[in-house]
Amino acid sequence: MELQHVTAKIFVDGAPSVDAETVVKVFQTWISEQSMNELLIDVADYEHVPKGPGIVLVGHQADYSLDNMGGRLGLRYNCKVAREGSNEEKCLHAFRSAAKACLRFEAELPGIRFSRNEFELAINDRAIAPNTDDTRENCESIFNRFVREQLGQSDFQLAYESDARRLVGAVVSVSVAIDFDGVASA
Repeated sequence: MELQHVTAKIFVDGAPSVDAETVVKVFQTWISEQSMNELLIDVADYEHVPKGPGIVLVGHQADYSLDNMGGRLGLRYNCKVAREGSNEEKCLHAFRSAAKACLRFEAELPGIRFSRNEFELAINDRAIAPNTDDTRENCESIFNRFVREQLGQSDFQLAYESDARRLVGAVVSVSVAIDFDGVASA
């Protein structure tokens, strides 16, 4: 199975109060500076949708969002284009992009902190990766290799959502905190 459209969501630690207007301004600054690795285009506010996509920074190759999907606030990176490389490298690209964005958010919005011990990986392509037992089994080996080989973690757990209406993916919990600076600069 060759995965495409990998998403990584890094959860917010605690329950900080995040002002939507401030998040929009941060994302608009990223657009004006074109400071991420993707062409950034626009910002959309979906805060009115319960447990929804939140504030979305729309890009050509990828979207970033501060979302509350699944009832957990976090920063999501959603790759929208086909990428070269192994499945594990595609997972690393998504995670690295999310970690870089989290570091920027933490620098620009004092009071917000992202978890170094828990994140979500998902595949935003139901044609290639429907949320079925077979797909979850295939993804489990890919996600295991990614966490072990790319993140250097040996003590971790994967928790899968089996609801066929949701994207196939897993919440990854690691016992040793991930060094975002190291991941982002590699």
